[in-house]
Amino acid sequence: MKAVTQRHVDLPQGVGKLTPTWIAFFAAMAVISAMGAAAWSYQLNDSLIVTGLRNLGTGGGSPWGLYVAMDVYFVGVSFAGITIAAMIRLFDLARLRPVARIAESLTVVSLILAGFTIMADLGQPLRGFINLFRYARPQSPFFGTFALVLAGYMYSSLVYLYLASRKDAAALADYENNGLRWYHRLLAMGYKNTPEERERHRATSFWLALAIIPLLIIAHSTLGFVFGLQVGRPGWFSALQAPAFVALAGVSGIGLIIVFAFLVRLAIRGQDRLLPLGLFSMLGRFLMVLLFVYLYFMVVELLTLTYASPATEQRLSDALLFGRYAPVYWGAVIALVGSAVALGIMALRRSWSLGWLVGIGVAVNLAAIAKRYLIVVPSQTHGMLLPYDVGTYWPNWVEVTIIIGLFAFGALLLGVFVKTFPAVPISDDVPSQIEEVGRA
Repeated sequence: MKAVTQRHVDLPQGVGKLTPTWIAFFAAMAVISAMGAAAWSYQLNDSLIVTGLRNLGTGGGSPWGLYVAMDVYFVGVSFAGITIAAMIRLFDLARLRPVARIAESLTVVSLILAGFTIMADLGQPLRGFINLFRYARPQSPFFGTFALVLAGYMYSSLVYLYLASRKDAAALADYENNGLRWYHRLLAMGYKNTPEERERHRATSFWLALAIIPLLIIAHSTLGFVFGLQVGRPGWFSALQAPAFVALAGVSGIGLIIVFAFLVRLAIRGQDRLLPLGLFSMLGRFLMVLLFVYLYFMVVELLTLTYASPATEQRLSDALLFGRYAPVYWGAVIALVGSAVALGIMALRRSWSLGWLVGIGVAVNLAAIAKRYLIVVPSQTHGMLLPYDVGTYWPNWVEVTIIIGLFAFGALLLGVFVKTFPAVPISDDVPSQIEEVGRA
């Protein structure tokens, strides 16, 4: 039988194919995203008064709420994504290479969502951007967070993802039945896969990965300093804020990578070998180590907060442990401790369950959202040093709708990425796939 060339083989991993399930998914995510956009439009028109946010003291509330908590969460997720991708390049972690592009795409989407949460929190984002250039102080943690995370960090992640994708884009552009050939040719930008190009990409990616690691640590530490350097706010002024931010970022990010990789594995049915169980078990080990590190930080933080603490610190700890925020706090503790124990048992038995790993990935992300909320809000409602009454805050339907809409928008972006580009690198597999078809 005549050999089949690459141009006549179906695109790998279902790229370009829209099934009824995928159409329904895109439609649902688009509708939910539109609802979030409508809620944001309502907020832009009537200002932040339509939310549950209020001023401190006489306002009796919290000026930072769900938006800031979710910004910290999304930035944290992005941390683990690009860290995993950079470590794969720096240490040649071959077993994790199939998940590299998944981690990179998750990083870029998470940073986009983090930017939108800040825009929602500003109330009038245009004024915020203008004032950034007019009144910014480079020594401020706020300026450092914006400049490092939403500028340098985002740019580095996009460049890294692009460099890692050109080879596959060039391979896909050779498929004659590719309806997205124009898109893949645009991404390839004339890439010919010559030895010189491969070496240039390898060297550039290596040095970029080397530069990204310290940038990540500085960026996430700076985000922790936004809270940790505020001396007048009980529960925030702590040397543990920066390292705890980094540790919990790794926990939530790796947990979400596990969940996303599992969904990709489901989406490319019949090609489970691309994302084997061994890959998930390795991610599970990383997650277990980071979980135990963060639990140590959490215990030290709790002891510092409760042992011979001043009256304002005691008021905050009572609210967390026994008061208004206790259900959220203990729910997060149970999820984190339970996940650590489950991972430890699987590691000791050397028997990893994909279902358990995905469940743990979901649990630690819910716990991370809860912990981010507890970092942001209670120190404002129960942390006043002036003689004001205890404040109250709870996100209302506007804030919740906007955040749900952002999650749906992120899922929509990731879904579009999976259907227009292989989520798992395929360049090395293409020749063998063509051979197999040619011998059929």
